Amino acid sequence: MASTSVSRIVPASPDKVWSLIGGFDALPDWLPYIPESTALEGGRVRRLKNPEGEVIIERLVDFNETERHYSYAILQAPFPVNGYVSTIRVHTVPGQENVAEVQWSGRFNPEGATEEEVVDLFTGIYRDGLDALHETLAA
Repeated sequence: MASTSVSRIVPASPDKVWSLIGGFDALPDWLPYIPESTALEGGRVRRLKNPEGEVIIERLVDFNETERHYSYAILQAPFPVNGYVSTIRVHTVPGQENVAEVQWSGRFNPEGATEEEVVDLFTGIYRDGLDALHETLAA
């Protein structure tokens, strides 16, 4: 099983960051790669569309409001992987109330691609996503 993780310090308190990204259906609020999200099954499943119109369906598998993290599994996507599970976490930065560290990590099995290719793919998605989050919070 392959994995990757990207962290980024963002210019907002952990509570403010979590209020933006903590909703499972909130990706369009901060992630340009996902302009559309539809909540299904009472909010436990999200049906996403990317700018090319490709559909990604994900299921929430863990959610912790107090610790500010959630995990999800991909059920359907145009990515060359299976067994994908990802977690987004918001951490406090000791001694700094107005910044937070956001960590986005995932593990998955390559399918029809090399491990290096899928690690690079998701590292790029996570990095670009956290860069977009930083820009949103800095505006």
